[in-house]
Amino acid sequence: MDRANAVKRITIVGTGLIGGSLGLALKAARLHGLEIVGHDRERGNATHAEKSGAIDRAEHNLPRAVAGAGMVIIAVPALSVREVMQQIAPDLAEGTVITDTTSTKAHVMRWAKETLPQYVNFIGGHPMAGKETAGIAYAEASLFLGKAYCICPAVDASDTAVKTVLGLVRIAGAEPLFVDPEEHDIYAGAVSHLPLMMSTALFSMLRSSPAWNDMGMMASSGFNDVTRLAASDPAMSHGIWTTNRDALIHWLERMVEELRRFRDMLKDAQDEALLETFLTAQIERESFQRQPPRRQMEAATAKVDSGQALLSMLVGGALAKNIQRAKQLPDLMRQSQDAEEEDGKRRPTLAERIAEDVRRDLEKLEQKRAEKQSADTDKPDHET
Repeated sequence: MDRANAVKRITIVGTGLIGGSLGLALKAARLHGLEIVGHDRERGNATHAEKSGAIDRAEHNLPRAVAGAGMVIIAVPALSVREVMQQIAPDLAEGTVITDTTSTKAHVMRWAKETLPQYVNFIGGHPMAGKETAGIAYAEASLFLGKAYCICPAVDASDTAVKTVLGLVRIAGAEPLFVDPEEHDIYAGAVSHLPLMMSTALFSMLRSSPAWNDMGMMASSGFNDVTRLAASDPAMSHGIWTTNRDALIHWLERMVEELRRFRDMLKDAQDEALLETFLTAQIERESFQRQPPRRQMEAATAKVDSGQALLSMLVGGALAKNIQRAKQLPDLMRQSQDAEEEDGKRRPTLAERIAEDVRRDLEKLEQKRAEKQSADTDKPDHET
């Protein structure tokens, strides 16, 4: 195969829900001259992906699938990522951009550094989107629309590689969110992995009750909504919990404390406190649903033609000569990490980051209490 065609190839390793949906999004963009190759350990999945139009062709030999590709997307369960990296490493072309879609990042970033050759660029990725139903049959091009897509560049990743992944994210319709790998795992543990565990725990607890036959007949939309995630792919769930153990333990302990607080309000008949808790949660959740927090993208980055940018990066960086350095945050991350290495200072451990997270939460809580006390003090006597 000649180089001009090879560098316009994107290979997706793992053609399930996420890999298949990325393939469909790329195909929907109708990028001229781009070939999308799919590989899956289960051959039937790759064949199905080809028939559904998520990929141009299935390649059942993994080395041949990645040979000459300009980008390789690893969309397999977390515990399979290291093995895939080891298998593809000898066949990657110089300058290839490698990214993944797994739900945890610190382990994956370390595996990439240990396993992949130095002449490729690894950019960790995690689209904050999915379904409880796994598999290519449930893939859809619109899966990522409006969703956050976490990006964790390796320290030595080139600006061109970062921009390439940005192009992929934009084509998928997602919002890029640059984040430190360990910070990602702590926060994903809270908003993604904890709900998965709580959903599973609730269903398992009630299903094991001797009264399940009667309770099951009463279970309706509320129960189904809360336990929906218990239907998730067990291999995916196991990989998430295994590779994000410390963060998940932290959030589970926080959840236990919160449940104890609710229990104590019930035991002590603190009806006003319960009502206030429910009202506050309702108001704040509705506010979150109306206007979720967002990190603003640089205007220059937002205006880039994502499809053309992606193709240009894959064919050797023709566009890269005329664009500014990629996002400020990846640059600052690299500079910060380089400075830490030069100064001989170590980075904070995961435990220290969790402790800092707890400290910030406590400070915010204390500030709210102080503001409430101040407001109560300032009220006229007839209002107190």
